[in-house]
Amino acid sequence: MTPLLVLLALALLLIYLLSPLLSRDTLPGPLYARLTSLILKYHEFTATRTTYIHSLHLRYGPVVRIAPNEVAFASAAAAKEIYCSNGSGYDKTEWYDLFKVYDRRTMFTTLGKSEHAKRKRLLADRYANSNIMKGGVMEGIKQRARTFGELCGQGGKEGKVLHAYAFDCVTLHLFHPHSTNSLTDPKDSEIMLEVTFDSSLQNRLLSHYSPLLHRLLNTFMVSILSLKPRETPLADSFVLNTAAQPHASPFTLLHRLHSQSPLGQIDIAAESLDHMAAGIDTTGDALCFLIWELSRPSSLIYQQTLQAELRSASPDTPFDQLPYLDAAVMEGLRMFPAIPMSLPRYAPPGRTTIIDSYKIPTGTIVSCQPLSVQRLGPEKGGTFPEPDRFWPERWLKSEGETQAEFEERDRGMKRGFMAFGMGGRGCIGKHLALAEMKCLLREVYTRYRTLPDERMRAGEMEQADLLVSSRPAGQRCLVRFERLEA
Repeated sequence: MTPLLVLLALALLLIYLLSPLLSRDTLPGPLYARLTSLILKYHEFTATRTTYIHSLHLRYGPVVRIAPNEVAFASAAAAKEIYCSNGSGYDKTEWYDLFKVYDRRTMFTTLGKSEHAKRKRLLADRYANSNIMKGGVMEGIKQRARTFGELCGQGGKEGKVLHAYAFDCVTLHLFHPHSTNSLTDPKDSEIMLEVTFDSSLQNRLLSHYSPLLHRLLNTFMVSILSLKPRETPLADSFVLNTAAQPHASPFTLLHRLHSQSPLGQIDIAAESLDHMAAGIDTTGDALCFLIWELSRPSSLIYQQTLQAELRSASPDTPFDQLPYLDAAVMEGLRMFPAIPMSLPRYAPPGRTTIIDSYKIPTGTIVSCQPLSVQRLGPEKGGTFPEPDRFWPERWLKSEGETQAEFEERDRGMKRGFMAFGMGGRGCIGKHLALAEMKCLLREVYTRYRTLPDERMRAGEMEQADLLVSSRPAGQRCLVRFERLEA
């Protein structure tokens, strides 16, 4: 054995011996995960972390060690403990530093619970369902959905049009009347494309894990490997200018920040850009995967059932009177959560924590990834039977099932539903996202049937990781829209 290999073996042994999880070697998982995080980081850099961890859950069950000091969980009980205990769950790790904007912490990037709660109190009422359902927000979303519906009649549409719709809706909520119109305005569309089709994953990860190596290799990465840092000059200019505008509509986040917030102008811009970017990717990708799934031949019956409900209802029927629409959205978000990846937290200080019957020492990184929580079957410790089957009816009362039985089953499913996170740090934009999705689906499936475009190729609609969200591996989603008879 060469001296280099001896040193490497000794280094791995030292890591193993110093791991606070040493005495917890009953934790399931591959042997190499006790010794090194390099395999995990390899999958992060190749945009396959989510599918890699899910494959480990399928092999080892709902608890799996993925690195010397990191454990992934996939049960509803573990998710509740990590993200809901004491109101807001465990504190975030420094991984969230990757999402700082203008080097400022936004609500999403605050690490401690108290800091997060303070920021959330400034913003929460703008995202309350009562505010979203008001005329200004809903009428604006409906108008943008109608514009999208008109564009559908002009031939096959790519997923980027869905992201344009999401962009226009989120900027409506943030900035109206200073919002965008990227569905029809090419200049606004350029801003959306700059934010959405970002390929800075590897560059940003290296800057996080090894700032020194990143500085040494930055020129090589950019010029030779084309691994560019995140650069959004158009979006920066738009947000910095717009966030300084007076007289925003009372329902907007900007109005709230200007009138009742102690934040300075750069912090207002940082918070706004963070919400804008999140609102584009999450809603746009969720709609993209759901419409694609409904368009597949195997889902024809579900599309037809949805069309029948929507076409038999009046245009102003409230969403709570459209149960199949809600079921289709819930199932789409279960199968294809917009944020499928791990949401890392530190096990709390001062005590050993019990999660899924395993003792987890202070400082251990613990997480659940929504993809696995929602797509492990009961035989693997999960919640949903036939988890890889797209089946909206699972969210509805079945024939022969009593109301009490359905309500109990529904509560169980919702305990294992993590598409918007969980607890006090869950997605603040949940009601806005659901309103956007339901308005657009009602507009599309009242007027059209959708089919996969023949130009799409196998594997293009597999989920590929971004930093926290996902997108189609082929970076496109081509769907044909055929007008239904009146």
